[in-house]
This record gives sequence, C-alpha cells and structure tokens, in this order.
Amino acid sequence: MPTSRRDGPSPRDARLSGLEVWLAGTPAELDAAMAALVDAGHLTQHGTRRPLTGADASRYRLYLRLTITADRRRPTGTPDTSGGALIDLTAARAARRPA
Repeated sequence: MPTSRRDGPSPRDARLSGLEVWLAGTPAELDAAMAALVDAGHLTQHGTRRPLTGADASRYRLYLRLTITADRRRPTGTPDTSGGALIDLTAARAARRPA
C-alpha cells in the first residue's frame, strides 16, 4: 500500500526556524494574506494550496514559513513602531460582500 506524500521538508534538513503559519481561506484571501506576510519578511517555505472539504468546500489551506526581522525598517528607512491595530470584526463582516 503506497504511503501518502509528506508536505514539508525532509527530517534530515537542518532545524527549522522562523515564523510558521497555516492559512485557511478563499484563494483571494490567501493571496492577500500571503502578500502581506511576504512584505513583512522573507518567505523560506511555501506549501501546496490544498482544498478543504465539507462546509469549507470553497476554501483552501496553505502552509508558509517566513523569516521576519524584529527591527524591520520601512522603505523610508524609519523603524516600524506602529505596533499594529485590532480589527473590528463585526464591522468588517457587516461590510463584507459575498464572493
């Protein structure tokens, strides 16, 4: 009986490091999230986009590994000290249009 193919690096590879992210969403959401994450760091591993099943049939999952430097600088040369902001999910869901 054939075994299923592993989706990841060989166990013989060097110890993994960096940010590990599993994403789940529509193809457009995955593209947008991946672009934002790649903008924040360096993409070191990109998994295969896999379709989900059941109630999530129109969605996909994707594995990414990135190297992100804590003292990342903006293109202007100034340090990024924005810290981030919380998203109002209720307002975002209300404004969302069906795909």
